[in-house]
Amino acid sequence: MKTKIMECIENRFSCRNFKDEAITKDELNQIIKAGILAPTACNFQPERIYVISNEDILLQLKDVTKYTFNAKNIIVICYDENVSWKRRLDNKEYGEVDATIVATHMVLEAESLGIGTCFVASFDEAKLRKILKLDENIKPVLMIPLGYPKEKGVPNSRKRIEDLVIYK
Repeated sequence: MKTKIMECIENRFSCRNFKDEAITKDELNQIIKAGILAPTACNFQPERIYVISNEDILLQLKDVTKYTFNAKNIIVICYDENVSWKRRLDNKEYGEVDATIVATHMVLEAESLGIGTCFVASFDEAKLRKILKLDENIKPVLMIPLGYPKEKGVPNSRKRIEDLVIYK
């Protein structure tokens, strides 16, 4: 039996072609809630979620990355390094991991609502910081353009389990 979450995982694809309309506020809030419910290291919840729907800011983001895909909504996932958990043995920073878990919850919830998403890590951090007026301790990790897909995409092929998993 296939679960609903497995259906979302199997059907989700990187959408790079959106309809010329913003998603609804209710859908946006549901996606954000899914991110906020994500587990984080020690439950420190360092994520900082910037929801961009303002047309002027969306236009400015085209100077930050060429991968906005003309989406009417873009979520920028950051973390606060003053709040994030650091591993005691070597002080390794886990804010980026937490932000990525948050983003994953969000894109899966978006998929369940029929909303397309794409993870974008290729961006000019300095320009993004300036546009969003980010404090130095706020670290951007991902941008997620989202909207209604123009057409149904196909998920990329995946390697076989035997090629990726090592049982011991």
